This record gives sequence, C-alpha cells and structure tokens, in this order.
Amino acid sequence: DRAKTIGKKFLEQMPDIYRNNTIVLTSAIFMLMKFGDVSHAECILELNRNKDIICYNAMMKGYNENQMFEKALDLFESIRLDLNDISYTILLNSCAHLSNDRAKTIGKRLLE
Repeated sequence: DRAKTIGKKFLEQMPDIYRNNTIVLTSAIFMLMKFGDVSHAECILELNRNKDIICYNAMMKGYNENQMFEKALDLFESIRLDLNDISYTILLNSCAHLSNDRAKTIGKRLLE
C-alpha cells in the first residue's frame, strides 16, 4: 500500500519534461499494472505519443497479470509495429490462458 501511494504521488508530481518520455511512461504503466490500476495505466498508454513495442509489451503483460487476457489480444490486434521475442512470449501466454477459438487462431498465426 505504501509503494502504491508513493508511486501514484510521484506520477502526479512528475515534472512535465518527463510526461512525453516513453521510457518513464512505460515504467509507469508497469508500476500501475502491478498495483492493479489498469484504468490509469490505459490512460498513460493513450497519452503516450511515442509508443514503441516495449510500451505495448508492458501493457499486454500487465493485462495478463490482471487476468485480462482478452484485452491483451485486443491490444495486440491494434498494434502496427513489429513484434519482438518478448511480445511473442506475452501473447502466447495470453492465448494459453484463454484456450478459446480466437486465442487458438492468434496462437497459430504467431507460430507461423
């Protein structure tokens, strides 16, 4: 609880110069997802003008950690960037947890 309070306070007081820094924003997404604050993490993702695959990976991993596997697949389908090894690992994990038709289709596509 203390870490959550300090982390959120830090984000609120963060100087403007860091509000467009993808590395800082990705770290914020990772932190918020660890705290289960999915909606705030989604807001930060939306505000990030320079999203890279690392930022998307943090969000998809956070969805998985919060048992929101469908949301991880939804985000995957919206990404217009090349995936990396970490992306594949995260997404295959999402598919394994869901084991539905959509997950099987995406899983097969990832393995091709």
